[in-house]
Amino acid sequence: MPKPDEARKRALFDNEARLSWVLAALAGLIGAAAFMHTAGYFVTFMTGNTERAILGHFHDQNDTAAAAAGLLASFVAGVVVASWCRRHYWSGHPHGPTLLTTFSLATASIIDIVRFQDPETASIDFVPILFVAFGVGALNTSFVKDGEVSVPLSYVTGTLVKLAQGIERHISGGDYADWLGYFLLYLSFALGALLGGLLSMLVAGWAMLITATVVCLIVTGYTYLHLDRHGPLSDR
Repeated sequence: MPKPDEARKRALFDNEARLSWVLAALAGLIGAAAFMHTAGYFVTFMTGNTERAILGHFHDQNDTAAAAAGLLASFVAGVVVASWCRRHYWSGHPHGPTLLTTFSLATASIIDIVRFQDPETASIDFVPILFVAFGVGALNTSFVKDGEVSVPLSYVTGTLVKLAQGIERHISGGDYADWLGYFLLYLSFALGALLGGLLSMLVAGWAMLITATVVCLIVTGYTYLHLDRHGPLSDR
């Protein structure tokens, strides 16, 4: 049996960890697609949406406040629905939420294409963004331990707090395993956002949603056909 420290270090690069990097990057890409091609809607930043939903009324921006509240409600609904599906339908597929995210992104892409037939359109309408927020909420339930989310993919604030705490533990006598996992997760999200920003300079918003949908579909296929068959099948 490997020592606890050795097992913890191995877990930094196992299948679950690598998948978390991919999904964090996907969350960053999705967030960039929504932010860069709209009036600045956040689908991964619920702290900002909460403040917008409240403070928008103080700046005579009632529409912005209402949009932020809608995104909050859609995000929470995504978490609830994905968690319910995990409990009742996905006992053998712990990463099943990626399927729900793929469906949400595909729906958003279809709605966007239907509503904007002009290929030169540079913005994503708010209606499909609600589906994107729903999908991001669902995506955040991809990793669950003891009934609670263990890897919050788009909760960057929490990741940075844990990263900083891990750095302090390393300085105080720990090792790199105390912080490296959080750093890699944060880096993956940031790289996904960077990729989304670069894509926004090359393609229209609807094309970015389609790109995110294809990537999510590939990841979903991998988790269903490989990881959930050869990796952990239960909430740990």
